[in-house]
Amino acid sequence: MILCLAIISFGIWAYLALAHAGFWRIRRFMLPAASMQERRLSVAAVVPARDEADVIAACITSLLTQRGVEMHVFAVDDSSSDGTAEAAIHAGEALGQADSLTVLQGLPLPAGWSGKLWAVQQGVEQAQSLGVDFLLLTDADIVHSPDNVRNLLAMAESGDYDLVSLMVKLHCQTLAERALIPAFVFFFLMLYPPAWIADPRRKTAGAAGGCILIRPAALERAGGITAIRHEIIDDCALARRVKRSGGKVWLGLTAETHSIRPYGSLAGIGRMISRAAFNQLRHSSLLLLAAVLGLVITYLAPPALLLSHQPASAWLGAAAWLLMACCFLPTVRFYRLNPLWSLALPVIALFYMGATIHSACRFWMGKGGEWKGRVQDPARS
Repeated sequence: MILCLAIISFGIWAYLALAHAGFWRIRRFMLPAASMQERRLSVAAVVPARDEADVIAACITSLLTQRGVEMHVFAVDDSSSDGTAEAAIHAGEALGQADSLTVLQGLPLPAGWSGKLWAVQQGVEQAQSLGVDFLLLTDADIVHSPDNVRNLLAMAESGDYDLVSLMVKLHCQTLAERALIPAFVFFFLMLYPPAWIADPRRKTAGAAGGCILIRPAALERAGGITAIRHEIIDDCALARRVKRSGGKVWLGLTAETHSIRPYGSLAGIGRMISRAAFNQLRHSSLLLLAAVLGLVITYLAPPALLLSHQPASAWLGAAAWLLMACCFLPTVRFYRLNPLWSLALPVIALFYMGATIHSACRFWMGKGGEWKGRVQDPARS
């Protein structure tokens, strides 16, 4: 029995390392710098914001100072109580670019919509009236590097992509963030390998909601924001609809554009994971059980097998743990952490397993997807 577990665990990591689209080789998926463009493209950025006064000025400033792009920014204030709209307006005025910024006061949230997507919908409606070449959907905590949008445009144009998205560099300074944030990126890329996303022959589709560039025509063919209005994992839902409607999708990473939203403690990161984990499992208790079992076999078994009295099982466990660490190491290096963090993935996975179970419990309690005072993934009878 123990030897069988060891063979399965080693086999999983051999497959992930060698045959799962090289998801862990993240340098292959970095957004390249753009060459000179033949024409100057126009972009309308939509920034939904609810109580984001502490971060939105930096986001707006970074968008209004993009190089080589005609940019107009639509910030949608989603019933904030902390002066978010005023902070956005002051950012535009400070740059002398108030004419390139429109701050909208969001309308009351209708039934069947998540708060973020209702704000995005209102911004997109206004942005489409400009007849721009592309829409940029971005979060209020994202600070874009000066050439980020130009690089995204170059990727979209060179590959004829309808949607290009970036996993930006997340806030990773506290001990809890250093322990858990790189693993979040690693697990995301494992679920949504960028090579499969870009392959039109595969159904896999994914995007990172903090930074999505999309052609207006592709958004319309996919059914618009209305088609995903109730989704919690809205970025991947949008990518799926774009790909199913015949569009081409690309997902990459960047070290220059980053999120300035701090997660801080274990509790803060746990809430971030719990918000969407059970939704990812389609609210299925059976899938939850399978996920927990899979995490145990994949991440917890390898170090546990080292205690086995069977030499073959112990060696296979050690080999699986080594493969695990080697796969995780590029993400650890991407965040400029000590390489020894790559050996901690079993313990990190245990935290994610607990957060996933907590996500299910929150859903069953009627508090699924809770974010800034709103339950966005309610249990439906």
